[in-house]
Amino acid sequence: MERELLNILKNSVMCYYNGQKVSRAEFIKLLQLEKAVKNYDFLNRAVHNGFAYSPIAVLKRNAAETNFDIVQMEWGFLPTYLKNREKVAQFRNGYKDESGKWHIGYTTLNAKAENLFLNEKGNASIYADAARKRRCLVLSTGFYEWRHVFPLNKKTGQPLKTAIKYPYYISLKEEEYFYMAGIWQEWTDKDTGETVETVAVTTADANSLMQQVHNSKKRMPTILSDDLAYEWMFGDLSDDRITEIALTQYPAKKMDACTIAKEFLATLEPSTPFSYEDLPALEYAI
Repeated sequence: MERELLNILKNSVMCYYNGQKVSRAEFIKLLQLEKAVKNYDFLNRAVHNGFAYSPIAVLKRNAAETNFDIVQMEWGFLPTYLKNREKVAQFRNGYKDESGKWHIGYTTLNAKAENLFLNEKGNASIYADAARKRRCLVLSTGFYEWRHVFPLNKKTGQPLKTAIKYPYYISLKEEEYFYMAGIWQEWTDKDTGETVETVAVTTADANSLMQQVHNSKKRMPTILSDDLAYEWMFGDLSDDRITEIALTQYPAKKMDACTIAKEFLATLEPSTPFSYEDLPALEYAI
């Protein structure tokens, strides 16, 4: 693969919301193929709601491992052991078994960088094989996240127990497009034969800007420089190096964040700035 292609590429995400809005001219330039025109619509989405588990645009290494393809993958990594779509729904949403016991669901839109190989209980992670063999890049022009602010009680002066949530659009100051580290897994419905490729975005601890924006969980997607993106997708990497790259914190000083309307998912231009009175300003690193 020629590194120049990666330098041309770069779409929109929240840890759970991703937008991929690329013009027709830009998309044709990405692959330099006229046949790309017929697939243009899947790159013309201002926001992807992760909880819809819809297709999202991904850079995937080709079979010859010499180049990449831009493909659609279902956002929400699926383990191969899930038998059918009914089991997928139970896995994602939780379910009550015959005895009445509730089993919690799992959100696999994101994969924690520190748990790619071992989960939080110290057992083998469902992401391990994909992290070693099927690394990919999720395109982004920006992503969406919520900031939790606890207003003060007017009588006591103490913070209230219920937070007010403010949405933000986060982008890079000098990059129109950028790459987020991802891992993918092919999943087959044993009942219908349906086969789909599914993907998760890796996340790391938040940098100083994202600690203020995503202040409930203090996480951020793994945003990669051109060199790290190339290494992530094409490098012959050890587990330690994979984890090291996945833990990358993109510099806060190179990022920007602005408040947007709370109804942003229903608007034509969800990243349009919107001001809120009395909302404390973010502190930017110099």
